[in-house]
Amino acid sequence: MSTRFQEIDRRSTPWGEISLRRRWDPTLDIEVYEIKLDDDFLMSSLFTVAEVEMARLALAGMPGSGLDVAVGGLGLGYTAHAVLKTPGVTSLFVVEALGEVIEWHERGSIPGGAELTSDQRCDLVHGDFFAMLRAESGLDPRQPGRRFHCVLVDIDHSPRHVLHPSHAAFYETTGLQRLARCLHPHGVFALWSNDPPDEEFTDTLSSVFAEVRAEIVSFHNPLQKAEATNTVYLARS
Repeated sequence: MSTRFQEIDRRSTPWGEISLRRRWDPTLDIEVYEIKLDDDFLMSSLFTVAEVEMARLALAGMPGSGLDVAVGGLGLGYTAHAVLKTPGVTSLFVVEALGEVIEWHERGSIPGGAELTSDQRCDLVHGDFFAMLRAESGLDPRQPGRRFHCVLVDIDHSPRHVLHPSHAAFYETTGLQRLARCLHPHGVFALWSNDPPDEEFTDTLSSVFAEVRAEIVSFHNPLQKAEATNTVYLARS
């Protein structure tokens, strides 16, 4: 195995082969961590600007203390870290479908994992975010009817490019209504997307939430040596 590349772990899951790898990029002179599902890149430490910006945008203008936040999708933990760094956050409830990802954080295989898992405000839960949302008890089965000030979701590539067919219903009116019921009044739902703003999805959001906007987040792509963009959808109940 090359000193510039290490596959830290690989596991078989119901979704396919998931792997965590670390490589040294000689061009950028940095260490890069990546999570792959089969041949599909789920997360790279090269591209985290939009994940962090999603947390900042969602929590901007929130009351100064006592904020309860939920995140769907753990990945490399950049969104979770950004939430915990926000003043006023009291609790963070993170749902991750792949237990291996949580284990990598707990073992310290991912940079910042030990810091995240040792934070008393942070609760990492192994589960299917979308299935938990459909349950009568709501998102947190241990606290039926629990509401959050913000719910941030970074699981699929976009509302149209989902990792599993069962996720598609979440992006329709009924699925978004279930999400809205998990928010406090004036709470915020934020969604990361790899695609440009989708007018049809924005219209669907507007049928459920009082205020909706799509923010384009630009960042430098060092591999392509060009500007790239992601989209963050923001919806207030």
